[in-house]
Amino acid sequence: MRKILFAMLLTLTVGLTAFAQSQRGGLRSRIESKLRAKYEKGVYDTLYIKRPGGKLRLKMRGNLSGTTIESKDKAEGGTIEAKYKTATRGTISVGASYLGISLTVSVNPGSLAGKNKDIEYNLNAYGNRFGLEACFQDSKTLSGDIRQNEYSYHMAKGDLRYTMFSFTGYYAFNHRRFSYPAAFTQSYIQKRSAGSWLVGCAFQSGRIKTTDNAPDELKDTSVSTNSFAIGGGYGYNFVVKKWLFHASAQPSLIVYSNNSFYAKGEKGNEGTYFPKMIINTRAAIVYNISWKYFVGSTFLFNTTALGDLENHTSLLNWRACAFVGIRL
Repeated sequence: MRKILFAMLLTLTVGLTAFAQSQRGGLRSRIESKLRAKYEKGVYDTLYIKRPGGKLRLKMRGNLSGTTIESKDKAEGGTIEAKYKTATRGTISVGASYLGISLTVSVNPGSLAGKNKDIEYNLNAYGNRFGLEACFQDSKTLSGDIRQNEYSYHMAKGDLRYTMFSFTGYYAFNHRRFSYPAAFTQSYIQKRSAGSWLVGCAFQSGRIKTTDNAPDELKDTSVSTNSFAIGGGYGYNFVVKKWLFHASAQPSLIVYSNNSFYAKGEKGNEGTYFPKMIINTRAAIVYNISWKYFVGSTFLFNTTALGDLENHTSLLNWRACAFVGIRL
C-alpha cells in the first residue's frame, strides 16, 4: 500500500512539475509572441525599410557632449561681450533591446574620479513617424570671459551654475520609406535611399546663476530663458551598399519667449530680438558589417540663435557618439 501511495505521489509531483514548466513556457511564449507582433507591426514600404533579424540587440557607446554660450549686447554704456563653455562630458554606456524594449546604463568616468560632477540626462525615442529628444543638464564647470569696454572678468569653473532642459519633437511625412531609427537606434535597416519633410516643435528652459565663488561685482546675478518654437525641416538617408549616411535639419521659429535677469537686487526683462530660432541638426554614419554586427557614429547639435549682429545671443549644445553593436 505504501509503495502504491508513494508511486501515486511521485507521479503527481512529476505531473505538477511538468505542468508548471509547461505553463511557464507557455506564458513566456505568449509574452514573446505579443512583443514580436508589436515589434514587427507597422506600415512601411519593405523595399525601403526592414526590421533586422534577431530578437536581442546589444550596443556599447562612447559619448562626448558640451555647451557653448556667446552673447553681445550694445547699450549706452558700451558693448558687453561674453563667451562661456562647459567642460566636455564623456560617458560610456551599455544598452540592450529585446523586441523593442530597451534599457541603457551609463557611467561617467570623470564623475567617478571626482574631476567632473556635471549631470546630464538624455531621453531619445526615435520612431519612423514620430520621435522626441529630451535633455536635462546641471553644470558647475561653465567658465569664460566677460568684456565691457576696457574691463574684463574671467569666470572660472565653480563661479557659475548652468541648468537647462530642452525638448524637441518631430513628425516625418514620408515615414513609410524614411527611417530615423535606422540611423540612430539601428532598430530598422534602411535598404534604399529616401528622404522626408519634417514638422515639429522645440522647447528650452535654462538658467545661469553666479555662485558664492564669483567676483564680488557679479555675485547674486542670474539670467533665465524660456522659449517655445514651431518649425519644420528635411532629413535624408543615403544608402551605399552596407553604408548609411544620414543628415537632417529642423529649424524652428520661436513663437513664445520669456527672458529675464536678476542683478544686485533688481529684476528685469531681456530685450526682444528678431528673428529668434532653435535649430536642431542631426547626422549619422552606420555601417552594417552583416545582419549581426554594426558600427557607427551619431552627432546632434541644438542651436538657439537670438537677435542680430549688434545684439545677439547664441547657445550650442552638442553631443557625439561612437558605437558598436551586435544582434542575436
